[in-house]
Amino acid sequence: MERNELKARIYSRIDELPTLPVVIPRLLSLMDDPKTGTREITEAISHDTALTAKILKVANSAYYGFSQEISRLDRAVALLGFNMVKSLALSVGVIKAMPKAKDAGLFSREGLWIHNLAVGTAVKMVAERLGKGEEAERLFVVGLLHDIGKVVLDLFFSDDFARALEQVLERVNDGGGTQLYEMERKNIGLDHGEVGGILLERWKFPGMIRMPIAFHHQDVLPGDIDLVDFSMLKISDALVQEMALGNSGNASPPRVREADIERLGIDQKAIGEIKDQIALARDGIFAFLGAIN
Repeated sequence: MERNELKARIYSRIDELPTLPVVIPRLLSLMDDPKTGTREITEAISHDTALTAKILKVANSAYYGFSQEISRLDRAVALLGFNMVKSLALSVGVIKAMPKAKDAGLFSREGLWIHNLAVGTAVKMVAERLGKGEEAERLFVVGLLHDIGKVVLDLFFSDDFARALEQVLERVNDGGGTQLYEMERKNIGLDHGEVGGILLERWKFPGMIRMPIAFHHQDVLPGDIDLVDFSMLKISDALVQEMALGNSGNASPPRVREADIERLGIDQKAIGEIKDQIALARDGIFAFLGAIN
């Protein structure tokens, strides 16, 4: 099947997914408005009582570690900051919009979301280390959604996706090595990054979230992609897989690339410190997922 046919098929199947909560498009538009403040975020989210309840549950989880219960959305915004609450709403809204599926074979939806949460947490840590704290919450969303294309492939190309997972494991068992995205291209024609990009484009996510996700397994990058965002995501993804947090579908983790380390201006000592931070966040990551479910 040609790439354009594949994309058209994916677009048509995406339209079969449950619609995003109404608040999500509103939040996406607020992301582009520099005048957005606490009141606008609180008002937008508060109209969705189910989403508000999930956000409060996550805010009270061990992921954030507050000693006092947060019972109101405006209190959550005051304590967490409106950028964090906005990111939480986007994250929870997208996760809840994806259909439930029974885990079968080599693919675990729960394992994938643990991996994604860990990557989102790691990207946020890297951003803060690099002095990009103002971008940390957006990058958390990038990390959390970076493998959402795997969910789409599992839903709509389940046999081909299962075959790709099996081939990755077979090659590792035979003493070789390959990554899942390579087998996705072989069996389906597109990798999960590209598919995730198609999904987020359909859902009108801004390029600053969509682009790193769409291209995170590409060697040739478009000129308008933020290379620092790209490298932060690549390093975080590799470190989380190395630490075996969750299940990305890869039987062996990818290596942290020297090009990405050099681009960020960090060294191996910093890499080790980031891994220590991720390890300390482990219980909170599981608590975050438990709160969403």
